[in-house]
Amino acid sequence: MFHPIPPSILDRMEELERRDARDRQDRTPRLERLRQIPAETGRFLAILAAAAPAGAVVEIGTSAGYSTLWLMLACKASGRRVTTFEVLPEKAALARETFRSARVEHLVDLIEGDARDHLAAIDDVAFCFLDAEKDVYADCYELVTPNLVPDGLLVADNAISHRDTLQPMIDRALSDPRVDAVVVPIGRGELVCRRA
Repeated sequence: MFHPIPPSILDRMEELERRDARDRQDRTPRLERLRQIPAETGRFLAILAAAAPAGAVVEIGTSAGYSTLWLMLACKASGRRVTTFEVLPEKAALARETFRSARVEHLVDLIEGDARDHLAAIDDVAFCFLDAEKDVYADCYELVTPNLVPDGLLVADNAISHRDTLQPMIDRALSDPRVDAVVVPIGRGELVCRRA
């Protein structure tokens, strides 16, 4: 389904992977770094999103659009679009360039602004990837979960790498009767929640 990845997408992915590696080594200020997921997490997300039921595909925290490209591969296979939210204007500009250079602008709706201002209005969420500032995770979880379709998925990044910070939200998900949830040790750790 994802092979072969079209050259325009693969080239941009590889470019962003190199930049992310550089950002992590050269002490680029935290908010300026891409801070994107590793490729193995991208593939994991694409597989989950491709298997998600019918409904909206949402991403909270676009950065330069790397994870969006993985989600878009899943959406392209199922005839859907990705709606992605980015609060930082400079990151939104990078993402627009990513979507242009990868030639996927027609498959992505980039909304610049705080996702929390929009999430309650998105019904029938089939798949949501949450990878934003950690202080918004709990709010986003509570806004998205009621709008998940049956068997819809919410995946939150950094569930292991930032476990101390995210523990209250993780505990909430693991004990929430609306979802089945588990932390998967891939990449920096993914909290995977399925609407029961």
